Amino acid sequence: MARRLHLTADHVARVPVIGDPGPANYAGTRPATDADYDAAVDHLMAGAPDGEFWIFAYGSLIWNPATEFDDQRIAVARGWHRNFCLHDERYRGNPAQPGLMLCLDRGGACRGVAYRLPQDRIRENMDKLIRREMSVIPNAFPGRWVTVATETGPLKALTFVIDRRNARYVGGLSLDQRADRLAIASGWRGSMAEYVFATISKLEDLGIHDRNLWSLQKLIAARIDSATHTRNA
Repeated sequence: MARRLHLTADHVARVPVIGDPGPANYAGTRPATDADYDAAVDHLMAGAPDGEFWIFAYGSLIWNPATEFDDQRIAVARGWHRNFCLHDERYRGNPAQPGLMLCLDRGGACRGVAYRLPQDRIRENMDKLIRREMSVIPNAFPGRWVTVATETGPLKALTFVIDRRNARYVGGLSLDQRADRLAIASGWRGSMAEYVFATISKLEDLGIHDRNLWSLQKLIAARIDSATHTRNA
């Protein structure tokens, strides 16, 4: 029997969404250019294994893929875990209420989905992917080739891993502290509550249960309920 989420579409609808606050002013960064995107694609494709080209998705790429794909498999990346650890002031956060975007971080294991890009359209799809994932230079979560386990054996896949040396990395927060931020943050692409809801809903549909994410969605729902009660009191 499917588990019932505490966080619902009704909770998501109660979090105000703002207009585009404009490019975020992260210290020591600049907006990415076409030349930066091309260079990043060249670098990642040069390091690709021979044969099939796979992407490992662990967050929004599971429920909103940036690319075409012609095969998919449940996969496990060992030595990495999902972590809301990337400071965001534009996409699903703003300067007054910064969000925490999901990245792969060191330690543990992460169960997600591996997507195979069509062999004859790899560069075209990589360009779409990089333009979505890299908005500023230096990138806080650069692409990296990792080995993932699948039912049909191991494979190399491209994924995006947080750079802990980057100033946007937020480490050491408790689940309660993360929930405090995720329950209120919103940007021009929507709220963090929406992001969490979409991610955990898709993972559960796929039979992937992430215990930390399950605890987070419960905490976020409680905070939204409390804020609604306070406003209506």
